[in-house]
Amino acid sequence: CIIMTGGNKAPAALIEIANLRDFPVFETDWLTYMTIQNVVGYLSRKLAPDTSMHGVMLNIYGKGVLITGQSGIGKSELALELIRRGHQLVADDVVDICKVSDDRLVGECPEMVRHFMEIRGIGIIDIRTMYGVSAVARSRSIDLVMNMEQWVQGKAYDRLGLHEEHTTILGVKVPSQTLPVRPGRNIAIIIEVAARNLSLKRMGYSAAKELDKRMQEMIRKRSGQDEE
Repeated sequence: CIIMTGGNKAPAALIEIANLRDFPVFETDWLTYMTIQNVVGYLSRKLAPDTSMHGVMLNIYGKGVLITGQSGIGKSELALELIRRGHQLVADDVVDICKVSDDRLVGECPEMVRHFMEIRGIGIIDIRTMYGVSAVARSRSIDLVMNMEQWVQGKAYDRLGLHEEHTTILGVKVPSQTLPVRPGRNIAIIIEVAARNLSLKRMGYSAAKELDKRMQEMIRKRSGQDEE
């Protein structure tokens, strides 16, 4: 195709050749650099590797959080509670994921079910109509994967967070955490804390490493006192 930028009109001779050779000619008021930027961005998105995953995705404190887990564990109910607390729904049940760069994934909802959620016992609800346009987001980078699983008695769960876990999607490693579910746990608050904690880690601060550092310093001091 040929794109005429800056509000320029295609010459009659060009239109005649385009009709003869059967190729499109477009006209836009955008300047050339704006046209190139938008076309490249559009093609990068449309031609990017993609996949779909079962789960729920939300925008929590500016972080795209993908919540996974077996069917019936309560992902949609958790998402509904987070929406009620002021966060944004990106997708429920099915999340379309595309790899827009070597280290960045973007998740969004299929067009057919965008803004809709299925709540067992109630049915289908429209989040945008019920909570307003501020309760939904069209797409979001995937920054964190939270995998919900039923609490297993005796299983050793990470309590300090010194060892970081990752989930690989389309060849991109995404920080992930396992979230054991059992009665009495406020899962919504835990998800919010996980999103805030990720922000702190990206700014270079890790509470677990800071605590470990303090413990190591205390051990060294005590060792020095014992030697004296």
